[in-house]
Amino acid sequence: MSAQEDEQLTALSDALLIRRFRQGDEASFEALFNRHYDMVYGVLFRLTGTRQEAEDLAQEVFLKLYRRPLWHEENVAGWLYRVALNLGYNALRTAIRRERREQEAGYSADLPPRPEDEVSLHETQHRVREALAQLPPREAWLLVLREMGFSYRELADIVGVRLGSVGTLLVRAQRAFRAAYGQEEQDGSTSSA
Repeated sequence: MSAQEDEQLTALSDALLIRRFRQGDEASFEALFNRHYDMVYGVLFRLTGTRQEAEDLAQEVFLKLYRRPLWHEENVAGWLYRVALNLGYNALRTAIRRERREQEAGYSADLPPRPEDEVSLHETQHRVREALAQLPPREAWLLVLREMGFSYRELADIVGVRLGSVGTLLVRAQRAFRAAYGQEEQDGSTSSA
């Protein structure tokens, strides 16, 4: 079976599962949850950087689906990932605003001493998340999803753009990210002086 046929079969079965769930079949919802949880969680973990927050937000994504099952059955996976990206991006921006307020107020986190490389990794992750938070949501989504290995076709479906424009949008997103990341580096070096 080709990858495209497999993708069509998955989409078909997602649509069937949604239809059955709307008719009261709880097992169909559980099947959707099991099928898509890992990818939804992965998107959220990459955005938030913490397991607990990613798990909480993933539960929220599926709770939204449970409370209001889709009435259009096509591209359930795309809908789930868009909701996950929205929630994750909002959580990321909220966390960064909170950190900035705490820094401005002079608070410092009481972190236990860590090895130097772990501190460096944490700082890099923080800078990446800050740079992502400065981007428009669609650009941040494209970068995170592409980093997770999504194909151009999947990106087009999830983000809601034409397949032919995905490459151009990715290049723009990468440029914007590099500029935001570079700005973070400049801001960090000037604020420590």
